[in-house]
Amino acid sequence: MRRALLIAGLLFLGLAVAGGWVWSSLYLPYQGFAAPGVYVDVPRGASSRTIARLLASQGVVRNRWVFEALSRRFGRPLQAGEYYFDHPVTASEVFDTLADGRVYVRELVIPEGYSMFDIADLVAREDFLSRDEFLAAASDPAPIRDLAPNAKSLEGFLFPATYGFPRHPSGQAMVDAMVKRFRQEWSTISEQPPPAQQPNAQQPYAQPSSAQFPPLEKVVTLASLVERETPIPDERPLVAGVFANRLRQGVPLQCDPTVVYALELAGQYTGTLEAREIPFDSPYNTYRHTGLPPGPIANPGEASLRAALAPTKTDYLYFVANTEGGHFFSKTLEEHNRNVAKYRQRLAAERNAAHSTDSAPPGPERGHAQKSP
Repeated sequence: MRRALLIAGLLFLGLAVAGGWVWSSLYLPYQGFAAPGVYVDVPRGASSRTIARLLASQGVVRNRWVFEALSRRFGRPLQAGEYYFDHPVTASEVFDTLADGRVYVRELVIPEGYSMFDIADLVAREDFLSRDEFLAAASDPAPIRDLAPNAKSLEGFLFPATYGFPRHPSGQAMVDAMVKRFRQEWSTISEQPPPAQQPNAQQPYAQPSSAQFPPLEKVVTLASLVERETPIPDERPLVAGVFANRLRQGVPLQCDPTVVYALELAGQYTGTLEAREIPFDSPYNTYRHTGLPPGPIANPGEASLRAALAPTKTDYLYFVANTEGGHFFSKTLEEHNRNVAKYRQRLAAERNAAHSTDSAPPGPERGHAQKSP
């Protein structure tokens, strides 16, 4: 009898120890890795056993057998991806993290008006991937063939927004996310009434009367010029109106950013547009060619897309920067030349003031003087 009691006591003690071990493996926070944290890359299609072994080997869970049993008990699939753990967590919390697919992401902000070259520089600078890798993906227009059959690249369709990416995404994954966001935004914009039905709007495009909207490629191209010309959202429909007037009259748009883009395509842009480069031979150069360039020169945001769809009705044919972020607008060349002189006087005064106070001179203007038709 005494022996039976001893055996029963030992069994109970063993079960208690085992239960305590399982309980601690499940519910006590654990950190078997060094600070500041550890990244765990869960392969696609990996079994719960493989994932449990991986987590235990990197010190995220206390025991791989207990974690595997937990996974089998709940039956929820564990999602592939890269996860980051920077503090002690329980096995249950680890399971929920993987089952919910809460993968590690880094934020990337694409400003309005960035070209694909600007974005490529940004993603390389932020160490997501190389410049060439991004440009290789952005140069393939296949993801937007249904929207823009004649597009030469994804330029114009990489929507400026805030994105969350893993540490080292592929270039294709990045451009796919940006194109997806463009489609979402365009779907919202296109639900508005056609531009011709909106008050104070004009239609600069030649299109069949049965079409609700102008060809998307032309809208995005005009929007990209507007985006690059002015940072002021409220001014964009007016800038679009000036371009619309010049398009209808067959006057060259004479848009400096198109020359910059032509130089970028040729790998010859040095960061500053020089007067001697204005005649640069390219179909994108709107000083040499009338009409819109062959495609977008940047990636416009919502305000510029709406402005391109509904340019303001105006008599203006010219605009020039006013050194305050906006522009002077004018109807005649004589008035425009006075505005150009005013701009140059202001710019000289600002530079002199900056020089006298030993401060940095004002940055390059955004926009340019529209020249004589």
